[in-house]
Amino acid sequence: MTATATAPKFAADADRLVTLAFAISVGVIAAALVFEHVGGYKPCPLCLQERYAYYFAIPAALLALFLLRAGRAGLAALLMALVALAYLVNFGLGGYHAGVEWGWWPGPTSCAGGTDGLTTSAGGLLGAIEKADVVRCDKAEWRMFGLSFAGWNALISLLLTYISVSAALKLRSA
Repeated sequence: MTATATAPKFAADADRLVTLAFAISVGVIAAALVFEHVGGYKPCPLCLQERYAYYFAIPAALLALFLLRAGRAGLAALLMALVALAYLVNFGLGGYHAGVEWGWWPGPTSCAGGTDGLTTSAGGLLGAIEKADVVRCDKAEWRMFGLSFAGWNALISLLLTYISVSAALKLRSA
């Protein structure tokens, strides 16, 4: 088999992997938004931080697809390596968050509710407390098969790390 015959196969494999990473990322964010806006599950500060990897990966993977189809596989490989790094960090963040939910370690103080922005006047204090909407990071709102949103996010982020690394390696070979 010649080098020219294998190059399109690598490119097709990479295209499928990038498309898969893009599709899973869109699906996860869509599901998170549906759970939030339709299901009424309010995200905690850590939940919102865990979305950053997806918000980066979705346009990055789309750009990688355009670059690959434009013959710029090297740049597409770099983008997918960055996507893999974002998901690897998100895997750690999701694991940390799941550990906070299980009580294995304390969460950040931003997840405790605090009293930031509360008035100290007697008349406004009670009203401000009643209006405070505290979403704690140490309480899992939902579980499926024993895993919370954070636990599922960690597993999906690990899967997306693998897919993105595989895509980057294929793109380097394309």
